[in-house]
Amino acid sequence: MPSPHHALGHIEISPEVHDALHRGLPVLALESTIFTHGLPRPRNLEVAREAEDRLRGRGVVPATIGVVDGRAIVGLSPAEIDRLGNDDDVVKLSLRDLPVAAAKRLSGGTTVAATAFLAARAGIRVFSTGGLGGVHRDAQQTFDESADLPTLAALPLVVVSAGVKSILDVPLTLERMETLGLTVVGYRTTDYPGFYIADSGLDIEYSSDSADEIADIARARDALGITSTLLVARPVDTDLQLPPELHDAVLSRALNAAASAGVSGHDITPFLLDFMQRETGGRSLDVNVEVYRGNVALGAEIAAALAGAE
Repeated sequence: MPSPHHALGHIEISPEVHDALHRGLPVLALESTIFTHGLPRPRNLEVAREAEDRLRGRGVVPATIGVVDGRAIVGLSPAEIDRLGNDDDVVKLSLRDLPVAAAKRLSGGTTVAATAFLAARAGIRVFSTGGLGGVHRDAQQTFDESADLPTLAALPLVVVSAGVKSILDVPLTLERMETLGLTVVGYRTTDYPGFYIADSGLDIEYSSDSADEIADIARARDALGITSTLLVARPVDTDLQLPPELHDAVLSRALNAAASAGVSGHDITPFLLDFMQRETGGRSLDVNVEVYRGNVALGAEIAAALAGAE
């Protein structure tokens, strides 16, 4: 049976997303790794479905992005989301993995880098995620840096996140963002958020108080011919954050545990996140979900603001 999707190279766009883009309606891109690798079952699919339902309730079309049997799909169907969220064999796909997944007919959740690339290729302008990847601790020796940063530096998107995960080297990450020409704007704050906590202890130069102003910044960037992503840093509400003293104590133990176990490279992030979840009794997971909900809500407002001014 022929696919009902609209093809763009090796990318398939769902009819709902294609129609919305054609009509100039607001569309918000969402990643799939949050429900393939980021959250336990059955909460993973509950969060994925809730995000899509809330967006539709706001008049914004959700475009959840993932890979099914080698097909990069922008706008996964409910059945495709369920399949990816329940399959133990799905892989985590960054940008470099997409051609391999296509040739080998793999299924997987797309990271920030892969999701952003596919969203931009489809013509979507706004993407909400939880936390960005960045420069890892000890990167001066390991050169360990997420593909998220250079990928976003080449894409004219607006990406809403709660900063970068605090397990990373946040000061070095901000330095790399500046070097790569990524504009960073805090949402109603100049305190750069640390994902689990509202304030990483680092400041950024600019803040914006509204989705309309963020849309204005994006339009000015486009008019200037700048092709890098506008990063919107939205902190988790302070009453929902992980208590900073608990966060700092658990993170210190997590880093020591990783060093003792000899964990490094691509294994370090899942190790540290799992340690944080266990040592906080699941509270870090609850913060993760709240962060995502808030970022999706703000992304919806920005997508609507950009679409409304066309």
